[in-house]
This record gives sequence, structure tokens and C-alpha cells, in this order.
Amino acid sequence: MTEKDIHARIKELVDREHELRAQTTGGALDPEDERRQLAEIEVQLDQCWDLLRQRRARLDQGRNPDEAEVNSARQVEGYLQ
Repeated sequence: MTEKDIHARIKELVDREHELRAQTTGGALDPEDERRQLAEIEVQLDQCWDLLRQRRARLDQGRNPDEAEVNSARQVEGYLQ
């Protein structure tokens, strides 16, 4: 994925997040379903941001940013622990 692709994916996820919130506010979506789906989106966003950081770090090191790979949800979510 290029940096442009990653930014586009982030935008899609944020748009979906806004849709979910609007559906819940409008009564079309159960708040529990909203929380579950938002949690999934959050993980995907974290993976995207992690991939961007990897690409930029590779560039800073003079390495090929296209060699960066998406880390697992478990790994990305475990960074702060």
C-alpha cells in the first residue's frame, strides 16, 4: 500500500465511524452494536497509523517504504502495554 492508499483507507474508516455514530443517534443502530463496530474500526485505524509510521521510519533510514507490512491487531494494540 502506498501512503496515498493508507490515507484513503483512514478516510474510509473515519467516514464509517461517523456513519455509525449518526445511525446510533438516529436510533437505527443499537448502542452495543455501535461500540463493537467502533472498536473494530479503532483497531484498523491503529494498524493504518502504524503502517504509516513504519513507512516513514524506513524512508528516514534510506530503506524502501514499500517493504513495510501491516502488523497484526494483537501487536499494534499491545504497544502500550
